[in-house]
Amino acid sequence: MPDPTAADPAAVPTGVGTPRVTVVTGAASGIGRTVAQTCAARGDRVVGVDLAESVVEVVAGLPGTGHLPVVADLTVDGRAEQVVARVVEEVGTPQVLVNSAGVVRLGKAVDLPAGHWHQTLDVNLGASFFMAQAVGRRMVAAGYGRIVNLASQAAVVGLDEHVAYCASKAGVLGMTRALSLEWAPHGVTVNAVSPTVVETPLGREAWAGEKGEAARRAIPVGRFAQPSEVAALIAFLASDEAAMITGENVVMDGGYTTV
Repeated sequence: MPDPTAADPAAVPTGVGTPRVTVVTGAASGIGRTVAQTCAARGDRVVGVDLAESVVEVVAGLPGTGHLPVVADLTVDGRAEQVVARVVEEVGTPQVLVNSAGVVRLGKAVDLPAGHWHQTLDVNLGASFFMAQAVGRRMVAAGYGRIVNLASQAAVVGLDEHVAYCASKAGVLGMTRALSLEWAPHGVTVNAVSPTVVETPLGREAWAGEKGEAARRAIPVGRFAQPSEVAALIAFLASDEAAMITGENVVMDGGYTTV
């Protein structure tokens, strides 16, 4: 018989009165920026990591205190470990990592330059893995952690001129499943979120005009996703309430991949 007085592991808080340390890559713009704002509004100490120096201004404008901006190129060998070591020293051991940094380099497969292929894989998959590895070492040792990787509907369906992007995001799903299996016994969950086109400033520009209208018509709900919707889902997967969800790819595409 279970002991009715025993603590429910799913209900054990990460630290009463202690803000969680949440690391968000790609925090200077787009989904990453909205995730950083959402997590800060919920009381987290946010570490915003980005190649763009504008991340300093973005992090300075977050609600709350104790946040840390980090300007870094995560595709450089060893840089992810350096970033995480700095986070531990200046802010504390991360409880949450959101891998949101990403690039899109479009082109037909027969014409795609090698540089576009390598950059896409290095940023979308390589940087995500090395950040997860560096943070995961600390989370496993601490016995707690939440990692959420940004994938895409392109991880599960083919898209024209997206060969490098599709390959990188499919790789993110494979990585997510493998890490979730290894780290679940240590209290660390690893999940992925796969949105359709998201109406960030870049998304609106890339999908303007008839191209965008045609894409919307192909989505059963008839619209693209909002950054706030994606951020809310990520925030849930990063919460204590999501302790039994790991190794999953949560698709947020308005039904596109079901038709």
